[in-house]
Formats: sequence, C-alpha cells, structure tokens
Amino acid sequence: MPTHYKVIYFNSRGRAETLRLIFAQAGVDYEDVRLDADQWAKMKTSTPFGQIPVLEVDGVMLGQTNSCARYLARKFNLAGKTELDQARADMIVDCFGDTVGPIVAFIMEKDETKKAEIKKKYIDEQLPAYLTLVEALLTANHGGDKFFVGDEVTWADITFVNYIDWMSHMCGIDPLANHSKLAALRNRVEKLPKISAWIEKRPKTER
Repeated sequence: MPTHYKVIYFNSRGRAETLRLIFAQAGVDYEDVRLDADQWAKMKTSTPFGQIPVLEVDGVMLGQTNSCARYLARKFNLAGKTELDQARADMIVDCFGDTVGPIVAFIMEKDETKKAEIKKKYIDEQLPAYLTLVEALLTANHGGDKFFVGDEVTWADITFVNYIDWMSHMCGIDPLANHSKLAALRNRVEKLPKISAWIEKRPKTER
C-alpha cells in the first residue's frame, strides 16, 4: 500500500513550499492541506511543537521543516549520493537558517525608525556577505555551473530557491542581482520540468 503523505500549512508558500517542491521533483503524490486561522487554532495542540508546517506520514506527524525536508530528501534520493555530499547539503541548508534572524528582527520591530535601520543593514551588509559565502560554496562544485553538491539537484538547491523567494518578498529586492552564479542556479532549479510544472499550477498566493 502506498505511503500517504500530507503537508499541512496555511494557504501560502512559506516554509512548507520546500516540502511541496521536493514532492514535485520526486513526482510523488501527497495531500496539500491548507488551513485557515480557525482550522489552525483547532488543531494546534495536536501538532508536535504547536507549529506548522507539519509533514504527516501514514498518520504520524513530523515537525520542524528541515527535519521533514531531510526525511523526504533521503526517501526520494534528493539528499546527495555520497555521505560527504549529504553532509554538505545538510550544512548548506542549515546555513540558510542563519539569515532568518535579521529578517524576523525587522518584521517584529515596532519602532519604524529602528525597523528601517535593521532592514537597511540587512540588505546593504548582512545579506550580501551571506550570499557571497554561499556562492563560494556553489562555485567550489563544478565551478558553480551545476548544483551545490554532486552532479544532480538535491534538497539544498530546492531549499535555496524557496529561501530566495522568501527573501525577495520580505526585502522587496532581488537578492541575487549581484550574484550571477546563484541567480543561474535558481533559474536551473525552477526550470526543472517537474518543478516548473508545479510552479505553474500551484495556488496563486502573495507568498
């Protein structure tokens, strides 16, 4: 009997979109559950950490986006072919999380002057420095003309595409304007036939 998967999140891309993109690339069916505020309030206490997204596998709930994505990547051969490639993919995904703090800081800041200062510093200084390091990791593999690790797409590339989409939305800029290798990677991933098909048909949401 086939495994029954559910991705449970709001009607937006957000963190859950990494899971949906992995399913798309793997060509595996799943139930795309999109909650409204009332539905989420009713089920919140039943989730592992009171948070979504949640990945449900044959009725078993898994929390924490990266853990869920890593599970799927290993299941669908998108984690990297060798143990070293898998470790590098994990490292790259974990480093994406380091960018979240400053973004959350300026989102949550109530003082508009401070908000603007935090956002400007992030866009002008922190984000370019981070992307320079990430681009160096990409360039170290086949000159940056394929993917982050090995010869094939992994969940590191897929997660990257979703993070960049989120950064673009939150910052109101193209983060990759001065990072041509990373921009080319984003285009390669988004043009993969199965991912391209998902992007075309997925629900149209602001983010």
